[in-house]
Amino acid sequence: MNTSIIILIILIILFFLFISYSVIYNKFQDYIIKINEVEGKIDDVLRDKFDSLIEMNSIIKEGIKTNKAIVDDISKINSNEISSFELDRKLTKALNKINFVKEQYTELKSNEKLNKLSYNIDDMNESLSAYKKYYNETIVSYNKLIRKFPYNIIGLILKYKEKTFFDGKDMNDENIKDFKI
Repeated sequence: MNTSIIILIILIILFFLFISYSVIYNKFQDYIIKINEVEGKIDDVLRDKFDSLIEMNSIIKEGIKTNKAIVDDISKINSNEISSFELDRKLTKALNKINFVKEQYTELKSNEKLNKLSYNIDDMNESLSAYKKYYNETIVSYNKLIRKFPYNIIGLILKYKEKTFFDGKDMNDENIKDFKI
């Protein structure tokens, strides 16, 4: 009788540990799914923004009758070799160049297709801003789990690591220069 009680207690403890592990594992999976989903949305918007900037570049070249690319480095960007954050930074820089050139030529200001692309890019930038905010908020919650007991034990077992914010800032390192505006 004594051994059956001990076996029953061990089974109850194992069952409790299994349920706890499952709950914690699923909580991590919820955040991982949210992070992957918003990363996909950010990538889609960046791809659309890239295509729009290429098209704007072509319209400007035709409008001012030049063979020189206004933003010559944009067509050389290979999104597989850089992070989404760096791609976003380069596309923003390219958009600033395009807007500068657009302001210099009055014939470009009245180009309907160019204006429509500009409005679309403004909408894309608003979406990107919202996605980045959601991404960073989700990363904060995920990173909190990585540090909290008992989540940190399960995270250690599953080899989960803290993730950086969309801007590439790693809050755990000593490098204060990795924050970029």
